[in-house]
Amino acid sequence: MKVGLFIPCYIDAVYPEVGIATLELLEKLGVDVEVPLDQTCCGQPMANEGDSQSARATEELFVRNFKDFDYIVGPAGSCVKQVRVHYDKLKQTDEVCHVRKNTLELVEFLHDILKVESFPGIKFPHKVALHNSCSSIRGLGIAKPSEHMGQPFNKSADLLNMIEGLEIVQLDRPDECCGFGGTFCITDEAVSAKMGRDKVADYVTHSAEYVVSPDMSCLMHQQSVAHKNGITHIPFVHIAQVLNGGPF
Repeated sequence: MKVGLFIPCYIDAVYPEVGIATLELLEKLGVDVEVPLDQTCCGQPMANEGDSQSARATEELFVRNFKDFDYIVGPAGSCVKQVRVHYDKLKQTDEVCHVRKNTLELVEFLHDILKVESFPGIKFPHKVALHNSCSSIRGLGIAKPSEHMGQPFNKSADLLNMIEGLEIVQLDRPDECCGFGGTFCITDEAVSAKMGRDKVADYVTHSAEYVVSPDMSCLMHQQSVAHKNGITHIPFVHIAQVLNGGPF
């Protein structure tokens, strides 16, 4: 299969180590990966504010960049959800439909498409708090939300449990929103900050040594809340970094 690596703009600008870890991990697993250098934003910030006109150019560019790949893989649930769920303002050509259907978040791709069974040589002897984002859980279905009946499942946890020495701590509020919500953290700052403090307090209560997530945007918010409240001993890292053994 031919895979196009989608690196969200904020990861490219702020967390390039996450993009590096994602690329290295996929290559270790034998995936034929290409990184289209003309890619920019998926259009989510503009679309979230209801400005579909401004989002259109970035969405059309995204489709042009990735239309010839079998799969498009990105290390960010909210950005993947934007492509797969919210590209409905575009004319639904065959190319648009192909890109929407085959754009997958990294955990989905590893778990559902590659069906990875091990990560040889990777050790991470730490207690980890796992944060699956709202977009990943409720938009992409990588874990069962607590408000739904049915058999529990958690694709991120399935992957992390393959890592030697890693222990996932049981949180009191495992799938509660951290308060980031994109522009929500700006328009509703006080509520957003309180939600972030609640999440961080849950990690501290359960003695987590690391916080791991498939969504770096949530970790950016939570880390800033933690540091602002004097909690600087817990690193916040992307799941790709753990599964790849770095870089951190």
